[in-house]
Amino acid sequence: MRLGDLLSNPSNFDYKQVEAFLSKKRGDPGQHAKLDVGNIMLNYYCARCEDSRTFSSRGTIHCVFISKQLISLDCVLACSCGSNLPVWFLVESENDICGISPNVRVLKRSEKLSENVKINDKYLGSFTPLLEMAERSFRENLGAGATVYLRKAFEKVTIETADAIGIEYEKFKEGNPRNFSKLLKEVDKQRHIIPREFSDNGYKLFKELSSVVHGNYDEKVGLSKFKLFQRLVIGILENARNIEEFQDIVCKLGWDE
Repeated sequence: MRLGDLLSNPSNFDYKQVEAFLSKKRGDPGQHAKLDVGNIMLNYYCARCEDSRTFSSRGTIHCVFISKQLISLDCVLACSCGSNLPVWFLVESENDICGISPNVRVLKRSEKLSENVKINDKYLGSFTPLLEMAERSFRENLGAGATVYLRKAFEKVTIETADAIGIEYEKFKEGNPRNFSKLLKEVDKQRHIIPREFSDNGYKLFKELSSVVHGNYDEKVGLSKFKLFQRLVIGILENARNIEEFQDIVCKLGWDE
């Protein structure tokens, strides 16, 4: 595996053995180096293309040594349409990063997003900004902050669904788990927004999100569970979207009669 392959995997933060890419360098702090690590390719939403696209590295990739085990790496990724995105990585090695086949991992990744380039596409509509902020918080190692945005997305889809089907929820107070439990139960009973694979644990998900938000877990727990929480929340949003879309199709076909 080349370093470019590792950097192209946005969900893997484990140590992986890669081909030597700094074997001729001393690794002095502050030393700059040009890298030949293969292409770095990551997916983003391109506003110009109005779709999720693969952005590939362009030009020369550079790094600066922080120590013999830590480097800062920056590059420019580009869509085929010409939209550009600067991306920065912090890469750590278990031993000397200048050695043969070092074991390295990505400690941190950050990108300068813009109106043309975003983390998430728009297929989840008004929930996209919340998911984007959750992902960005996660990449900044803010476990509780990332969880807050997932929790708000969960609350938002539940309340909006309740409003759409005429469920009264005046007694619902944001942040009150007991009231939210009643609301979620009634909404899911009528609209089934929780995917059937974890339909019995919809409120349990909300409680775990709330536990991270209210400080019962530390940042490390929030970070370690974020990708799992994220997938379940996105599953709920996708399910709610599909139900609405399918009902609209059935109505247009006249089958609802």
